[in-house]
Amino acid sequence: MISEIRMSELKFKMPYRVTLDRNGERAARQLVLLRRVSLKSVLASCVVLLGGSIHAGAQGDGVFNSIYSAREVELDTQPQSAFWQGADPVYAEVGSHGQLVTGYRTRISSRWTKKSLYLLFECPYEELYLKPSPNVVDETFALWNWDVAELFIGSDFRNIRRYKEFEVSPQGEWIDLDVNLDLPDHTVGWTWNSGFQVATRIDSSAKIWYGAMRIPFAALDTRPPRAGATFRVNLYRSQGPPERKKAIAWMAPMSDTFHTPDRFGLLRLARGK
Repeated sequence: MISEIRMSELKFKMPYRVTLDRNGERAARQLVLLRRVSLKSVLASCVVLLGGSIHAGAQGDGVFNSIYSAREVELDTQPQSAFWQGADPVYAEVGSHGQLVTGYRTRISSRWTKKSLYLLFECPYEELYLKPSPNVVDETFALWNWDVAELFIGSDFRNIRRYKEFEVSPQGEWIDLDVNLDLPDHTVGWTWNSGFQVATRIDSSAKIWYGAMRIPFAALDTRPPRAGATFRVNLYRSQGPPERKKAIAWMAPMSDTFHTPDRFGLLRLARGK
């Protein structure tokens, strides 16, 4: 990415040599015009290059810091609360192939304790695509066909095709899966139960819905959590009806499926910001 342009280093090749004769004044004016046109062309190219790099840069270094909390809390969907104000958020705002998805920039925050991993999704929307007759008590199979926020997270760095999937809908429906991509149908992992909890809220006036998760670390890894530990993760949203469906990601999967573990980033358990 171009970070600095020194004007003294810009050089232009002229298409012909200018010789001052009795028509020299006219030729000089043409020379000045050509220099101005060339300079504008170079600057315009630089703007295009810088603009194209913003989408990739928005994903930062691919590390999502989850900030430690000394105490467990009730699930809270208020981003202004002291608990969530202590987080270090990232943003999901690109499509499946890295293009910017305008209007849906999703802020995602995380905290951790000795027992649990917490997440909060703040999800702008234009229209909600919701499953009729929602069931918030029992797990909802194929919830991914509707509006959801999703966390994919794995602790096995040797076999990256094994990880856990957690989803929550604006209505408070949920599903968790133990994913094994080596199986003919990895959705069979939906019978696994992590014991995670969700809370949701829809702000129809602001057109933002909020989804919070609390996931027991025991469902993620056999090792106890500690500062500095890392997990392989990606964060997603499915938004809108099939004919206008938006796929929104933190780290672009560069595929038509979210299940591309080689494109995951890292979640790091941090002591502080």
